[in-house]
Parts: sequence; structure tokens; C-alpha cells
Amino acid sequence: MNILLIGSGGREHALAWKISSSSLCSQLFIAPGNAGTNSCGINVPVAVSDFPELKRLILAKKIEFVIVGPEEPLVKGFREFLESDESTKNVLVLGPGKIGAQLEGSKDFAKAFMQRNNIPTAGYKTFNKASLEEAFFFLESSKAPYVLKADGLAAGKGVIISPDLKHAKESLNFLLRDRAFGDASDKVVIEEFLAGIELSVFVLTDGKNYVVLPEAKDYKRIGDGDTGPNTGGMGAVSPVPFADATFLKKVEDRIIRPTIEGFQKEGIDYRGFVFIGLMNVGGDPFVIEYNVRMGDPETEVVIPRIQSDLLELLLSAANGKLNTQSLKVDPRFALTVMLVSGGYPGAYANDKIIQGIENVNHSKVFHAGTKTDQEGRVLTNGGRVMAVTVQADSIKQARQLAYEDIPKISFDQMSFRSDIGLDLMDNK
Repeated sequence: MNILLIGSGGREHALAWKISSSSLCSQLFIAPGNAGTNSCGINVPVAVSDFPELKRLILAKKIEFVIVGPEEPLVKGFREFLESDESTKNVLVLGPGKIGAQLEGSKDFAKAFMQRNNIPTAGYKTFNKASLEEAFFFLESSKAPYVLKADGLAAGKGVIISPDLKHAKESLNFLLRDRAFGDASDKVVIEEFLAGIELSVFVLTDGKNYVVLPEAKDYKRIGDGDTGPNTGGMGAVSPVPFADATFLKKVEDRIIRPTIEGFQKEGIDYRGFVFIGLMNVGGDPFVIEYNVRMGDPETEVVIPRIQSDLLELLLSAANGKLNTQSLKVDPRFALTVMLVSGGYPGAYANDKIIQGIENVNHSKVFHAGTKTDQEGRVLTNGGRVMAVTVQADSIKQARQLAYEDIPKISFDQMSFRSDIGLDLMDNK
């Protein structure tokens, strides 16, 4: 069958790499893709939010199945756009509709959904500019540290953890009065700080049935030892040694099952991925956030561990027949390290020539922010440039092999964390 994958990041390269290996895949188109996805299918220069052009592409290439990688088109209603048109209403789409996508598109919606469905999460309250004084009072009556979240999509940068009341009030002004993230910060969720260890759990669902994919831990801050500002993710590891069978059973019973049942009770037609960001608090799981797509860079460690035909799984989810499928997972560890542009997550330059990718021996290199110039050279085209992924029998071995390969790749002002997975090695 002809397939369209929407997106351009490391997540999409990992998905394209796996999907293209399926015997069910005739032609794979990626819009817009990157320099890496070009080796898995055909890149088409259409923006992820250009719905009319995407529709034209679907019709021109006789696309039968659309897989939506990033959250933006889902939040903006891409599924409804296709289903409301006579010419595209029968095209299968993997990704929730606009209401389901609000689990990521609105922190307030997600928290209220969890509250209604008795899903464990931090206590919270939502405020807007008109209720700023009330928000200040709420902060004064709460305990430090304070967690402030822009309600809407903010490219992974809308969360501020304030160590003291003064910083929290300044941050609240920054979000609500200064509209730091535009419409995304018209509302702000202030929630209780949860002390624990983070991890991510991924679920593929057809709205009734579900498959739990491998879990992962990612590393958000730019610097070693989790220092510096938050980024879109500097690396990831899967499986997570501290997420044992007992803990994951709690996750399934207390979070995954109530989430899927919540979709059914509330009439939410949800066919796609559910990313559940968790905090392990003394052995009990609490939801920090939902995303309505796979995470990045977690996808770069989760997808290589899936031994089943991924396309078959995705089709079954889109068709409402996921109960006919089972999942086979590679027990080995996967570890990925992001190579990023100098200056990221602040200002950075693009168009740096990338050299040496062909020299890596142990790793699979997933492109994220890359493009190809007219001479066929691979150039940087984003803050997070590529993910170097290794599978091995231990985290120690995966780290060793990844960090052996990384120096073989180079571009001007290339940067990366040197401690990915180090904190997990006491466990495994």
C-alpha cells in the first residue's frame, strides 16, 4: 500500500526506517522529511500544517494510509479535515481527532480528563490573565518548588519549575502578562511538584484495545548532570531498569486502562499513540503529561526494540483491530545521544556541513534537523541535528559504543551530552 508519513524529525526517520522494511509497504512518502528519511522513501516538500497541499499529495499519490508524526496537525484537526472531504474520507489515518488531541494541546483539558477518570496526577489549578492576583495568592498558599505550565503547545519549552516564590511570580507574569508563548500561555496550569524519577510509557490504541510499547527515559536538560535549560530532549534509554514488572503493572492498572476507558466513556475517537509522561514517586506512578504522538528522542530507542511488523500494528490500530495483534520486543538495551547545534536551545546557525556519518560502526544514525543541498551534502537544519542509537546487552556497553561512534561525526559547533544513561548504570 502507499503510505504518507507526516513530519520531519528524528521520530519520523525512526518510524520511516521501520515502516519501509514492512512487506505491506509499497511506497512511502514523507512530508516534508529530512536528509535521513530520503533513504527510506520519497520526501515531499509539504509543511505538516498545510492541509490543502497534504490532501493534494494524498490524492496524487493514491495514499491509502496516513501516519501523523507530530502533534501540531492533530491539534489543528487534520483527521477531521480529511474525513469531512468526500475525496479523502476513506483514507485511513493514524492519530486522534481534534478533541483527543487536546490531551496534548491543552494542559487544562488533560488535567480535567485525569481528574474525571481517577488517574493519579499532581494537584493543580488553572489561571488566566484576569485571575492573575488569584494565581499569586494560590502560589503563596502552596509549597516550593512551583510548577507552572503554559496551557497550549509550546514546543516542549512551556514548563517552568520555580525554586522560590519570587521566581514563581516572575514566571507567572512572563507567561500570562508577557504572553511568553503567545496563545499557548493565555492560560497557565499551576501544579503540585512531584519528587521522583521520570520515565515515559507509550501505548498504541485503536480506542478500545491497546498495546503497551517499550518504556523509555529521556534527558531534557542541555548539560551533563541535568543542568541548564530544557530542550526537546538530549538522549534516551530503553528499557528503564527501575521500571520493573511491579511498577509497570501499576502503570497499566492505574493509568493506561483508565485512560482508554476514559476515551470510550467520553466518546473520544482515539486511534493512535498515547505518550504518558510519568513520575515514579516512591514506587507509585503519577502522570505528568500526555502527548498524542511518539516522543522524540524516545522513538529512536523504542522503535529499534520492536521486532514485530510495525506497519501491521499501526494499520490494526487505525482499523480498530488491534486485538488481533501481539508485540514482540528485543530485550536488549537501546541508547541514543542527540547531536545538537551550538547555541541550542537558544539561537543557533543552520547550514553547517555534516561529515563522517558513513564512518560509524556500531550505531544507527537517525536524522532530525538535517537537509540535503544541491550538491548532495547533508547540512544541519535545526537545533537537534541527529540521534546516534546503539543496541547492546547492557547500558554500559551501549554507552561505550555510542560514544565511540560520535567523534566520527562532525559539524561546526557540534555539541552533545556525555552522560546519557550514566545515572541508570547503578541499576543495570
